[in-house]
Amino acid sequence: METVLATEILLPFFVVLVVFGTLFASVVVIGWVVVRLATGGGRRSPAADETKLIQELFHSLRDMERRVESLETLLLDQERKGGR
Repeated sequence: METVLATEILLPFFVVLVVFGTLFASVVVIGWVVVRLATGGGRRSPAADETKLIQELFHSLRDMERRVESLETLLLDQERKGGR
């Protein structure tokens, strides 16, 4: 009984946490890119920095999307088993 209740409460919470965490991380990274470009960047060319950062952002968001899909699948499977 306790595991069902914990799963019903915690799994949706973690799904929401991951989704909003992804959005927050995206905003922070985009803001960081804007600040770096506005202040002149660093030693390397801004295009190289921007390209690397965009690639890292893309890979991070793709991984996060996979995690969210996995959590959604778990949540839907749990709902089907629970007969909601």
